[in-house]
Amino acid sequence: MNTRMRRAAVAVAATAMAVSLAACGSAKDSGGSKASSDSGKKKGDNITIGLLLPENQTARYEKFDKPLITKKITDLTHGKGKVTYANANQQAATQSQQMDTMVTNQVDAIIVDAVDYKSIATSVKKAKDAGIPVVAFDRLAEGPIDSYVSFDNETVGKTQGEALLKALGSHAKDGKIVMMNGSATDPNAAQFKKGAHSVLDGKVNIGKEYDTKEWKPENANANMEGAITALGKKNVIGVYSANDGMAGGIITALKSAGISPIPPVTGQDAELAGVQRVVAGTQYMSVYKPYVLEGPIAAEMAVKLAQGKDLGSLTTSTVDSASVKKVPSVILPVVAMTKDNIQDTVIKDGIYKVSEICTPAYKAACDKIGLK
Repeated sequence: MNTRMRRAAVAVAATAMAVSLAACGSAKDSGGSKASSDSGKKKGDNITIGLLLPENQTARYEKFDKPLITKKITDLTHGKGKVTYANANQQAATQSQQMDTMVTNQVDAIIVDAVDYKSIATSVKKAKDAGIPVVAFDRLAEGPIDSYVSFDNETVGKTQGEALLKALGSHAKDGKIVMMNGSATDPNAAQFKKGAHSVLDGKVNIGKEYDTKEWKPENANANMEGAITALGKKNVIGVYSANDGMAGGIITALKSAGISPIPPVTGQDAELAGVQRVVAGTQYMSVYKPYVLEGPIAAEMAVKLAQGKDLGSLTTSTVDSASVKKVPSVILPVVAMTKDNIQDTVIKDGIYKVSEICTPAYKAACDKIGLK
């Protein structure tokens, strides 16, 4: 596993170094912002970093983010740094308790991917008051965070919307599309939705739109069943799905309703099951985000802040949250992944091997698109 992640990180880094990392939304170029821990204490390598991830239904968190972040912290601290890990299983109250416990135990810095970006603010404030810096990972948590790393989230939504329009072509207004947005408690979901609407509005007929509770595939499945009943199965010509997990639930609902062929469905995260659906043609696309870069950047931010060092040139922009202005940030680019560029994205970057994607159930489909 570690060998693959190291290979993936090197491959993606080589590509990403050539890309100018532009901040999205309210992000502003800061020319290299600086931030440091309020504790003012210089610490060595014997530090403890708290890592709080939101859930384990999305494959990336346990399979990539946790091990990549842990490895980077180990490397940066010459094997002396420790990681205290907790997963909230999509429960905001649980995550707040986990973070409060880390503050009580006096970890040296915290990386948090918030379940609920608003409710976590109180715990972020407690950490700040205790002199513990907080890195917002993937989602822009409210409260006095010290730094932030994520992707250009509005561009993610635009990329999905543009792909759906391309798939629909001249038939974009021949029926209705369904929009399956993410959880209302996730600030990224609002940005994905905003980006998608900026592309789709006026060019398609939106029959039904949902904010899907907790991003759960089963909730997306139930929403899609309701949309099919309300709109009529002959009228559903496409589905905007904010991520791959929900796309799976949506496609199950479409199949159960006897809709054939499956209309184009978008996705995000390039999860293995999503990639396989793209290969098979049941899912049109996914947004590939190089999280093999995102996790290590969060880890480096946390180590620097824990050691009382400036972030310096590590951050390339600033982002405004509802609580804090000009948060030192890194905003990473994304790629639209379809069956035409699987080889040049997730395989080239070492995320998956062809053998992992092209299992016996997908071998014929892989052969058809030349994936060998």
